[in-house]
Amino acid sequence: MPSRRSFLSKAAMLASTSLIPSLKAFSKEELLTLAAYKPEKSALELATDEDYWWQIQQAYTVSPQIINLNNGGVSPSPMVVQNAVDRYNKLANEAPSYYMWRIMDQGREPLRENLAKYAGVSPEEIAINRNATEAIDTVIMGLPLQRGDEIVMTRYDYPNMLHAWRQRELRDGLKINYVELDLPAEDADLIVKKYVEQMTSRTKIVHITHIMNWNGQVIPAKRIADEAHKRGIEVLIDGAHSFAHLEYKIPDLGGDYYGTSLHKWLSAPIGSGMLWVKKEKISKIFPLIPNDKPNSDNIRKFENLGTRPFMIEQAIGQALNFQLAIGNARKEARLRFLKDYWAKEATKMPKIKMNTSLKPEFSGALAHFSVEGLEAGKMEGELFAKFKIHTSPTKWEKLDGVRVTPHVYTSLRDLDRLLDGVQHLTKL
Repeated sequence: MPSRRSFLSKAAMLASTSLIPSLKAFSKEELLTLAAYKPEKSALELATDEDYWWQIQQAYTVSPQIINLNNGGVSPSPMVVQNAVDRYNKLANEAPSYYMWRIMDQGREPLRENLAKYAGVSPEEIAINRNATEAIDTVIMGLPLQRGDEIVMTRYDYPNMLHAWRQRELRDGLKINYVELDLPAEDADLIVKKYVEQMTSRTKIVHITHIMNWNGQVIPAKRIADEAHKRGIEVLIDGAHSFAHLEYKIPDLGGDYYGTSLHKWLSAPIGSGMLWVKKEKISKIFPLIPNDKPNSDNIRKFENLGTRPFMIEQAIGQALNFQLAIGNARKEARLRFLKDYWAKEATKMPKIKMNTSLKPEFSGALAHFSVEGLEAGKMEGELFAKFKIHTSPTKWEKLDGVRVTPHVYTSLRDLDRLLDGVQHLTKL
């Protein structure tokens, strides 16, 4: 691992010149060159190759004044994606109803095919929508459940999903059985056991958040899904933080339903998402926004959104190309390296409690830490006021601290500054 200060010379150079001239939108040829960079190096070896990641950092137009370490909320798009949104937007505004519905709408099927290929599923199982909440709420609200049916989930699942299930619980007489987890968790057998203990003969759905947004906890989704299926229980997976972050295909997780946001780790335009439903289960799910054939087995019934931002949808393709140029394995290794780079140093400091596992099977890029005697809001405020570091103050259940989420454009210089900020917090 490079030392924390090994890139000061490059940082000094940046401080004396403008960042703008070096920013670039990669062409198709340049993306192919990026994909072919040093094939003899493994993903783990390339994770510390700063020359390689320097090229990728230049694709993003992030502020040089504010260090954005809240990519878990929503990630910026690289310039090539931003340019595509602008281009499609200008085209649409020449004659909206013509260019959107007769021209750009023709691009949805090729995009569906490309997303499906990347995700390892059939195009007839992929619906393109606006975010993970919309995708997963489509399943939650559309499942034909009866009074007394039970759901298994945790209180650490994403709030919008908790709200949706609790609304159904209130409206339809369902019952939620909560899995009690202590985070971070590093015993996969125990995690699975706790989910299984909440399954009963009335359980119809197990809701699994693959990577928990609060602290980056990775849940052994496949093992839990297998246990659920043994008992005739279906599985809904929230992949908002794992898609284009960890290396896997959707079927690898063993779910029946899956939703994700594309504007997080794929770096697609803000307001883009995806729903996957097993083909044989599509007909029984009612769409969130009704259409004329709610019992159809056509996945497109979930795309009946009315007038939509076609320019955002079509620019997803450029984000996917950018992801493919980097490669899943390389990206996962780099993101975990960035987390480890700062988190392992932070754990050596007094008063610091790391609320995220540093074992690779239980975490990726996201990490959450607490400082003895400080609340989340105070920590976040100090980091921004003193160091212009943007993080996410996270106070939920037993967690009270700050979530730090780097992305592929994050430099080691940024993380060195974060460590200076963490050191400052320990002195308050």
